[in-house]
Amino acid sequence: MPNVISPASIERMLPWKLTGQVSRMVGLSASVSGFPAPLGALCRLEVDSRLSIKGEVVGFHDDQTIVQPYGEIQGVRRGTRVVLESSYPMVRVGKNLLGRVIDGWGRFIDGGPTVYREDRQPLTGSELSPLHRPRIDRTLSTGVRVIDALLSTGMGQRMGIFAGSGVGKSTLMGMMARQSEADINVVVLVGERGREVREFLERDLGPEGLKRSVVVVATSEQPALLRLRSAHLGSALAEYYRDQGKNVLLMMDSVTRYALAQREIGLSAGEPPATRGYPPSVFAMLPRLLERSGRNERGSITAFYTVLVEGDDANEPISDTVRGILDGHVMLSRKLAHRGHWPAIDVLASVSRSMKDIVTPEHRAASEKLKQLLAAYREAEDMIAIGAYQSGSNPLVDQAVTMQDAIRSFLTQSIEETSNSKLAIDKLFELDRFRAALPSRRTP
Repeated sequence: MPNVISPASIERMLPWKLTGQVSRMVGLSASVSGFPAPLGALCRLEVDSRLSIKGEVVGFHDDQTIVQPYGEIQGVRRGTRVVLESSYPMVRVGKNLLGRVIDGWGRFIDGGPTVYREDRQPLTGSELSPLHRPRIDRTLSTGVRVIDALLSTGMGQRMGIFAGSGVGKSTLMGMMARQSEADINVVVLVGERGREVREFLERDLGPEGLKRSVVVVATSEQPALLRLRSAHLGSALAEYYRDQGKNVLLMMDSVTRYALAQREIGLSAGEPPATRGYPPSVFAMLPRLLERSGRNERGSITAFYTVLVEGDDANEPISDTVRGILDGHVMLSRKLAHRGHWPAIDVLASVSRSMKDIVTPEHRAASEKLKQLLAAYREAEDMIAIGAYQSGSNPLVDQAVTMQDAIRSFLTQSIEETSNSKLAIDKLFELDRFRAALPSRRTP
């Protein structure tokens, strides 16, 4: 029987050594003539016999192919030769990457030895049928008490961490990387400040977290294409470990910087700006990135994606779009952070959409009772602060006032304090028994 070539394989076949020439440069993008490479293809711009610059096809205009370089464009001129390197980007992956730090190309940047990576993985992932995704039916212990007790997360769930700058996202990620029950952590730092990378590795992640993690780094001064690639590389690594039967914790900081990188690329390629200057491609690419996490029949990727909330406005376009795609969100409050309340999680503004399916009825009831107390106290907080609240006016507020110190102790957790799902639930039940033992009466 003759070999049958699939249509997908035919589409990927291109002439060997496909070449073109730069005909025009606008901003950071080069227009290349005679170069019918597909979108996303990798190529190199041969500046001279000793220097070449990697680039990527980001769009088309008339009969021109738009290529954006990965590096500095000095030396590129009209007529510069462009050579196709790969029409279907793949990345090298392997089981021996734990404890290592790599860049968006997969190169080691931690000063350690180069190791052989035995497998290859598609950079942009492969499509997974929604009917081949098992239901989320088991909790993942994150080691953060308030999340495990009140925002329980399941294996394969996708959560967002929404916060302004300096409210504790990195610290929270470090706590989860050290204490979660996941087999492997994949940490992706997209557009991070250069000076903060080492701080995160040594202070937040620490040796304990690093030894069970792979860290992918693309700092803010690097080209937008490399920042974008680092997010896809981290997702590809998580998919690889998931397909090996592992339960992976993927943490990406941040989706906002990923969107900003795509905005830079889209506008440079000639896309029209739409919502708040973001071109349509940003909103098309976000679900493709976020849908890569989840469960399959072999393993799971539980993902926490951080989102920078501009001006603490949780309804700006990127935040609103990401919140609609994910399975829940953790809101960090600057007000709580200013009070020294760590982690600064606003429980009432946060939600885990899978919690009701993965916890016991008793656990769910105890968490709802505590949220009712938090809501009642928040409504009466101003009156309590000025001494205008009369004890006995509202039984829930009375209980909340009496339990305020115990609740605050439960919701806060120092960086050094260890926890797990069982300890968190036991403390929640202990707090609920304290509540049930309080008198509940309204004065006439």
